[in-house]
Amino acid sequence: MRIGTEMKSPDPAKNEQEPLYGEQTRLAVRNFRIGGRPLPGAFIRALGAIKATAARVNGALGVLDPDLAEAIAEAGDAIAEGRHPDQFPVDVYQTGSGTSSNMNANEVIAELACRRLGRPVHPNDHVNRGQSSNDVIPTAIHLSSALALRELVERLAALQEAIETRAQALESVVKTGRTHLMDAVPVTFGQELSGWAAQIAADIERLDDVERRLLRLAQGGTAVGSGLNTHPEFAERFAARLAERTGLDFRPAPDAFAAISAQDTAVELSGQLRVTATSLLKIATDLRWMNSGPVAGLGEIRLPELQPGSSIMPGKVNPVIPEAVSMACTQVVGLDAAIALAGQDTRFQLATMLPLIASDLLEQIHLLCGSAEALETQAIARFEVDTETLGQRARSNAMLATALTPRIGYDRAVEIARAANAQNREVIAVAREMTELSDPELEALLDPRRMTHGKDER
Repeated sequence: MRIGTEMKSPDPAKNEQEPLYGEQTRLAVRNFRIGGRPLPGAFIRALGAIKATAARVNGALGVLDPDLAEAIAEAGDAIAEGRHPDQFPVDVYQTGSGTSSNMNANEVIAELACRRLGRPVHPNDHVNRGQSSNDVIPTAIHLSSALALRELVERLAALQEAIETRAQALESVVKTGRTHLMDAVPVTFGQELSGWAAQIAADIERLDDVERRLLRLAQGGTAVGSGLNTHPEFAERFAARLAERTGLDFRPAPDAFAAISAQDTAVELSGQLRVTATSLLKIATDLRWMNSGPVAGLGEIRLPELQPGSSIMPGKVNPVIPEAVSMACTQVVGLDAAIALAGQDTRFQLATMLPLIASDLLEQIHLLCGSAEALETQAIARFEVDTETLGQRARSNAMLATALTPRIGYDRAVEIARAANAQNREVIAVAREMTELSDPELEALLDPRRMTHGKDER
């Protein structure tokens, strides 16, 4: 049976294959034909959890009959578990408050509760009791993003650990450093990777920080933030019950007017996700350069050969994982721009691009989860290092002359570096001819590994 805004009696003979939603959802499907895609499943599951939690709180407060409250709650639980996903067809590009999606959830849950009880259940009067789309949708944005963010942080932590493991294993491998894509003084491979790991650690720290604000909920503010038509204890009890349900420290927003009229926390989260994307882009780009060749490129590492790289050049293998990650992270940056613009579209008591923010935030997190996992399992853990080539290049690097500067001055060191490059000789051989420094001193000064420590350890 379909329940719209009017209460109807259950009809056991009704075709069970008919949609669970009602008239408001049908109108939304008819009116919004722009993007052709519904809101993400994670967001719909969050709506289910919100409706289930609200029903149980209303039941405990005596606002709803206990049997009715539990029937609604169990229907909400079913949605939160991912059941009936085909019953949520409303396009992302809909009314800016997300009212159509809220009513879609109300109608589906009302129908499921109606079938369970064998008596009418109203989408607005019962399922939406003490709620408004204006506090439900912002709460669903925070809930779905907070749950997804936990998965992302776990993925990033696994990537950080994988990088640190490789960094430790490669700590003794000396290579040529590069600035401006030009030869620079030596580093160890472990030092280079430690920089990547530190970037990821900082990303996790930033995401952990924004989570504190993400756990503050608009629920209980109803239409504009005043809490009209809801029980005075509803907001506190709702947040406490949702915290118990999820294990996350949800609390009512300090000011419901701000939580409903703006989406600053979502914009902040998106910005931090953009930073994470740039970190992963840096790692992916470095891997591509290190892997370039194998003859005419840097050829420092060999990424795993996952698939043929060309339809015309036999044997060509491309760095497909870093390339795919680069595209995904570029998309995250683009989505951040959309969220920033959507966050500006606030008029007095309501932000009016909520469905777009919800969809794009969850897409950002989804792409970053996949990117972190791909880098960890298919690139970082599996690349091979050409230690012989790295060592030979480090010894031939003219920038080793930098270590001579404190002893012979910058200008003479420049002459030695240029001569070494022009003659294609090692710096130490040229320095023997152009300085009066002893062999033991030259060997100590021009030892590439000693230079990676940055201090004179003699």
